[in-house]
Amino acid sequence: MLRKNKKLLLAFITLVLSVPMLSQEINQSYYDTNLPLEERVEILVSQMTLEEKISQMGSASKAIPRLNVPDYHWWSEALHGVARNGEATIFPQAIGMGATFDPALIQKMADAISTEARAKFTIAQEMGNHSKYAGLTFWSPTVNLFRDPRYGRGQECYGEDPLLMSQIGVAFVKGLQGEDPKILKTAACAKHFIMHSGPEHGKLEFDVQAPKQDLYETYFPAFEALVKDAKVEGVMTAYNMVYGKPSCTSEFLVKETLREEWGFDGYVTSDCGAIAGAAGKQGYADTPMDAAALALKAGVDLNCGGTYQKSLKDAVANGMVSEELVHERVSQLFKTRFRLGLFDNDKNHPYNNISPDEIHSQAHIDLAREVAQKSIVLLKNKDNTLPLSPKIKIPYITGPFANSNDVLMGSYYGVSTGLVSVMEGVAGAVSKGTSLNYRTGALPFQTNPNPKNWGPMVAKEADVTICVVGTTRYLEGESVDAIASTWHGDKEFLTLPENQINYVKQIIEKKGDKPLVLVIASGGPVSLEGIEEHCDAILQMWYPGEQGGNAVADILFGKVSPSGKLPITFPKNVAQLPPYDQYSMQGRTYKYMTKEPMYPFGYGLTYSKTTFSDLIIEASKLKKGKDLNIQLEVSNAGDFDMGDVVQLYINPVNSSGGIPLKSLKAFERVSLKKGEKQTINFTVKADDLKVVNKEGERVWHKGEYKVVLGNASPGELSKRLGASFAKESTIILR
Repeated sequence: MLRKNKKLLLAFITLVLSVPMLSQEINQSYYDTNLPLEERVEILVSQMTLEEKISQMGSASKAIPRLNVPDYHWWSEALHGVARNGEATIFPQAIGMGATFDPALIQKMADAISTEARAKFTIAQEMGNHSKYAGLTFWSPTVNLFRDPRYGRGQECYGEDPLLMSQIGVAFVKGLQGEDPKILKTAACAKHFIMHSGPEHGKLEFDVQAPKQDLYETYFPAFEALVKDAKVEGVMTAYNMVYGKPSCTSEFLVKETLREEWGFDGYVTSDCGAIAGAAGKQGYADTPMDAAALALKAGVDLNCGGTYQKSLKDAVANGMVSEELVHERVSQLFKTRFRLGLFDNDKNHPYNNISPDEIHSQAHIDLAREVAQKSIVLLKNKDNTLPLSPKIKIPYITGPFANSNDVLMGSYYGVSTGLVSVMEGVAGAVSKGTSLNYRTGALPFQTNPNPKNWGPMVAKEADVTICVVGTTRYLEGESVDAIASTWHGDKEFLTLPENQINYVKQIIEKKGDKPLVLVIASGGPVSLEGIEEHCDAILQMWYPGEQGGNAVADILFGKVSPSGKLPITFPKNVAQLPPYDQYSMQGRTYKYMTKEPMYPFGYGLTYSKTTFSDLIIEASKLKKGKDLNIQLEVSNAGDFDMGDVVQLYINPVNSSGGIPLKSLKAFERVSLKKGEKQTINFTVKADDLKVVNKEGERVWHKGEYKVVLGNASPGELSKRLGASFAKESTIILR
């Protein structure tokens, strides 16, 4: 009995000695905002036991009452508005943000999102709601390149061009994180690092072996820009493997590239369940403990999931990782929480005093409408079919999504009391004396079982038919949400569902010589082969957010001129595309595609006419290290006030060696009154004139280049469709 009691006493003494500060007074100077951030973090984390440190390394971080550390859930979403967390303004889906080509507007929109987030967080804290989606660490934006139009989650991206992706992404992050020098408004997170662009099926196990040239030319730039230019606070690793290693265990990606080369000083999180997956479907690690140790060494601070919390204590005990490394990773996590002001004594900083009235305010609703207006792309306007007169006598609105709110929302959406369908928007735009008629006409994804369908017949009685077709998040998106998809959320084909095509053809047959306006809701390109030539006007509205119906009506009836541009090429069909699971960029996107698409990148019509003149290039021959300076005049030569996007492309005459056929180097959105002119100046930095060679090195590539300025990507198709261009010039890099 005595021997047993001695063992118990020794065990108790060992436990007490292993728990720092338990018998001492807690040092609470980590609340002192006058101390440097790193010192405050060290004071707090150094007082934690190993078990307490590990408890902070999962997405659901536990409370440590003795240190006044509350529980905190890291997983929140704000892709296009605060998501999955009650009422909030729903802005257009990310692909629509890309279509605006307007970083300043997107930063303003993201600032509105973070304003609502802070107001909601304050209320949630007061009521003790610390649940998932109620925090300030938002796992947005997605800056994976929309490399293939079959990718169902492409709607979450800003487009297919690295420069556009970078500029919109940087603006979004700056809007979310705010401009206070000491406190983050919210913490943005760039995801998914890296090369997470489909297929959705198999993402948990497939291995990407992209050429180094494509890695540095195409896949890295947006992430690098968000780290260096926007100081994004978080980065999420991808599910897939890269060069034989799971992304979350890749020292090349996280430690060498993100931390050392780019100087990232935020937190790194795994995607949800990815660390466990490294020892599961990927089979890279022998056990979850091995996977946890590999991820920790690579530089992953936070595990979305429970593998760290279940395995890291044993990993330390077995000498696989050190407690010092655990301490380092936990300290990084608390840097973020301190930067958010969550451990400040002063609770009166401006972000804590945002009024609840800011949530879904009229100003934010109006902003959602403006972003939607500027995202809508006019693809076709035969004989100036649009705009329609609000006093049109007999308009007919039809289609499976004419009165649908689902097509407004896209994926990762919030909840709003102000959703406006296209039908409602049109009803509010036309004269009260107009005989507006509405019929659904076709089911979204299946053939009408009742063959007696009066929908097409109404078209021949109308002055115009507005038909709203497309897809929703049920057909394209994350595999777990795309419940109508037979291809795991991706798209095997780019066409509309067959029953929608049949319905449009029935309208075409019945409408006679009356115009047909097709409005398309989708998160990516839709092939219109067989019906495009029979439509008089076509609008691409994406997933336009809660004010989508009003924004579409604003375009249809001429309240504003359309000004959105395609952030991704619209191919004619999938036969024009390389194999979906191939990550080489050859043959993909406007930069490498040699086949003529249906609609080119950067394209979009207005109701007016843009002209370019007085192009001045400062130097036609540039030595290594010299910037390129360009000036030109853009004019509104039409009859409507308008917005447009001036785009600058530089195309090598000799594109051997795998370099892009053409590249967007700068763009600027302009607003011009009828008859107004504006001088535009572009400076392309010398580093941005370099190309990436096959070894992944950015080099000065001597030779002749064409400089093209216009309101679409260069090519004969753009010209045939009505795009405007300045006179092309040539420069030589020496």
